[in-house]
Amino acid sequence: MTDLYRPLDDRAAAAPQILPADMAAIRDAGFVGIVNNRPDGEESGQPAHAEIAAAAAAVGLACIHVPLGREPLTDALIAKMRAALDEVGQPAFLFCRSGTRSTTLWALAEADAGRDADELVRLAGAAGYDLAPLRDTLAARAAG
Repeated sequence: MTDLYRPLDDRAAAAPQILPADMAAIRDAGFVGIVNNRPDGEESGQPAHAEIAAAAAAVGLACIHVPLGREPLTDALIAKMRAALDEVGQPAFLFCRSGTRSTTLWALAEADAGRDADELVRLAGAAGYDLAPLRDTLAARAAG
């Protein structure tokens, strides 16, 4: 199961696309909720959010859809991610096509909560996601 996701910290992990059949393994790995950052219909054969949410609910996992496609990042989207992270509980399982959008949204939401930019870049890097180009943005958001 650990090859399915990459821990970001003790409260969240990021992953590439998951399937409804993965829900029990996600729950059994200790996660309490899922945040889906992938828009429906982005790729042929991708499960719809409704399928993911139904499978998550069937095993007792919270599941929220905060899709990020090709549109620009906005303060409203980052705030929605922050709210989703709070709502699904910890640890949260975040996913998109590769995990990069989930990690980016996680870091921006964490910065908005005042978390240190260098720490966020380091944690993302340890998970295999390079957020160094966002360091200044994260620092500005963390400073308020």
